[in-house]
Amino acid sequence: MAAALPALAAAATARVETGLLRGVEGHGVAAYEGVPFAAPPVGPLRWREPQPAAHWTGVRNATAFAPACLQLGVSMPGEPDPKTDEDCLYLNVWAPSGRRHGQLPVMVFIPGGGYTNGATSLPLYWGDRLARRGVVVVTVAYRLGPLGYLAHPELTAESPHHSSGNYGLMDQAAALAWVKRNIAAFGGDPGRVTLFGQSAGAMSVSMLMVSPLSQGLFQRAIGESGGLFEPLQLAPQYSLAAAQKDGEAYAKSVGAASLADLRALPGAALLKGQGWKISHPVVEPYALPMAPYDAFVAGRQAKIPVLVGWNAQEARSLTDLSTAKAVTFTEDIRKAFGPLPSALIDAYPHADDAQAVTARGDFERDLRFAWDDWAWARLQAMAGQPAYAYRFERKPPFPAGTVRAGWGASHFAELWYVFDHLDQESWAWTDADRRLADAMADYWVNFAKTGDPNGPGRPAWPKLSMPEGGPVLRLDDPVRPGPPPELATLKIFDGVYSTLRGAPFGKAKAP
Repeated sequence: MAAALPALAAAATARVETGLLRGVEGHGVAAYEGVPFAAPPVGPLRWREPQPAAHWTGVRNATAFAPACLQLGVSMPGEPDPKTDEDCLYLNVWAPSGRRHGQLPVMVFIPGGGYTNGATSLPLYWGDRLARRGVVVVTVAYRLGPLGYLAHPELTAESPHHSSGNYGLMDQAAALAWVKRNIAAFGGDPGRVTLFGQSAGAMSVSMLMVSPLSQGLFQRAIGESGGLFEPLQLAPQYSLAAAQKDGEAYAKSVGAASLADLRALPGAALLKGQGWKISHPVVEPYALPMAPYDAFVAGRQAKIPVLVGWNAQEARSLTDLSTAKAVTFTEDIRKAFGPLPSALIDAYPHADDAQAVTARGDFERDLRFAWDDWAWARLQAMAGQPAYAYRFERKPPFPAGTVRAGWGASHFAELWYVFDHLDQESWAWTDADRRLADAMADYWVNFAKTGDPNGPGRPAWPKLSMPEGGPVLRLDDPVRPGPPPELATLKIFDGVYSTLRGAPFGKAKAP
């Protein structure tokens, strides 16, 4: 990848609550990398809520990314393995050069990775191109896998909040609190913060909209390909009781008979065993006392503008669709996702193998991403807040013969456009790709500035209106509004989920 921000000169110092920082500067942007927002979560602080970072004397160099949190694999196929460490609670800041007045809007990004991997050092996430549009950009690391999401009876017993799990979510809230206290040092307005995330990062944004730990810490929200709104009847592992049982089984799988044994293990040993099974959020009393859907229906979410959406071919980068077969279609889906209602599966015709390939991709798109984002936008519109929805349809020129060949408008594909980073890859980008990247970066930044993505020279992006719920902005060449093509199957999800919940969409179940 080409370097988006060469270290041409030392940046002006910025004073944060723990000391002075010096970053690097070039092309009209100052970058501060590897800034601690919390104490290292190691030793006795493993599986505890984040604690304040230590003060330092003199000027600390913020000129290199900190290691990513401990993880297995990478968040996106084709990216390099990041350097990792258990000491990982750092963030990065990009700001327009010469601005130190606390007046610029702020965009805080939470990367995805299924709660098990992801690194803010990935050049795709660098905030330099967005910062040139007049915003301060922050990217945030958070604990992953078993270190970020373990629930266990002994952890619950020792907690003053009588809960466990969600340490990664607590890290994100701590980073937002750090931004509120310190971002003015970089020219950012602490009262005009947009939280945005992709995939698991977007799911985190939906949870932070209802978490008591983050209320008032951001004023707008963007969710790209993710949200947590499906009925928890289909995901019982999200309850604290179930998560604690899974946590006990995980401890046995790594040879630990007690919490003391777990804390004595080296971090790398914790990534073995059944760590994948417990790497998810938990509905528990402290950080996430209600499932997001229930909190939104009860009116307990942040009353802020939202911009959310999904990609037309989400599953292509996540699943080998070529293996889908008509004869095993239903069985394969239930092996992958559990005992789903038949009405959901039957909504996708799969009479032959060719149909099965298309159906599997469409089903995964709607189950894992589209319905959650469609629900998120509509619930916020029902609360009387501005809500904007999109469907990303552009197929980037992923090269043949690479791991990304044939992805199309897949999961991850919008990121090159949102961050305006087409120039990081020497692919066969067209003028249409560059126009779309310029437009999407403008829409995202406009939303951060005003709570409305619209601006001069761009196709109008209409707000969602209820009860009809449409339209969305279809992001391709040309950009245009319209109904989502999968609206009919999304309505089937509405009906099935409403039956499971015992109440129509957006309504609480009668007592």
